[in-house]
Formats: sequence, structure tokens, C-alpha cells
Amino acid sequence: MKLIILDRDGVVNEESDAFIKSPEEWIPLPGSLEAIARLSHAGYRVVVATNQSGLARGLFDLHTLNLIHRKMHRMAQEMGGLIDAVFFCPDVDEANPFRKPNPGMFLEIGRRLKCALMGVPVVGDSARDIRAARAANAWPLLVRTGKGAKTLEQDLGICANVEVFDDLAAVADFLIARSG
Repeated sequence: MKLIILDRDGVVNEESDAFIKSPEEWIPLPGSLEAIARLSHAGYRVVVATNQSGLARGLFDLHTLNLIHRKMHRMAQEMGGLIDAVFFCPDVDEANPFRKPNPGMFLEIGRRLKCALMGVPVVGDSARDIRAARAANAWPLLVRTGKGAKTLEQDLGICANVEVFDDLAAVADFLIARSG
């Protein structure tokens, strides 16, 4: 099985320092849904893993988060793609093993899909995505979208030996050409 794990905000959709609190605020990044479609057609199972502390902060409820994800699923399907699952951590507590940069969410994905994570690409836009991927023995990839450009400037140490791409479409091009 080919698996790819994507962060949500800043990778699939526009990032917001004020949190994505409604389906209307969830806006896909240019080319991201088409990239998911191409990955799906190339045999990848696409899974989203996202910290969603806005739940614990009371900025939105679980019903609203489900509506946001329903919109994401529908829009990906309209482009011909499939998001197999969405995993999220609602907690603000950095000690929660499932909150990135901790690897718990990724390890749970591997457990549920019965898949070793060694070599599984994890696409993120922040140092916490890279740290979580490394801690889970996955393959961290960084995009410049979202917080990615800022991460490259501020976290050079954590970005060492991490392949960097302009966006999710560039990641899809690279992975599909590599496996083709």
C-alpha cells in the first residue's frame, strides 16, 4: 500500500492564525485538490492528520469541524480525488501524545491502516509536522505554503535534510514521477 499523510491547514487549504472556524473559511490552496486527485489515481491512500486545538479553545464545535471536513472531502471528490481518512487532535496540551509534534497521531494511522510508517511521506508546513514525522520514522516533506516559508527561515536546524517543495502539487509531481 502506498500511503501519504498530509497536514491540513497550510498544505491542503489556506492557513489562518485565527483558526479555520467554519466551512466558509476553509479555502483550498490552488492546485491542492488536483494534487490529491493525482495522488489517488497513482494509487496513494491519502490521509489528513491535523491539530485542531480550536475545539478545546471553544472556537468551534465537533459538528462544525465535521462540516469543514465534509466540504474538504466533497471538493476533493469533485476533482477526482479521495481522502481516505482524517485524524485530528483537539487538545491544546503539548503533552498529549497525539498532538503534533508528538508522533501519536501518525502511529495511530499506521496501526489502523496496518502499515509501517518507514518511508511514508508526511507533508507539512511547520517544524511540528517535521518533528512528528521523524519521531514516527516517516519521511518528512516540507511545503513553502502556509507556514512553510517562515519555517524554513526560522527553523533551519529542524529543516536540515528535509526535501522542500513549493506546494502540494509539486510534492505530487515528485512522488508520482519517482514511483512511475
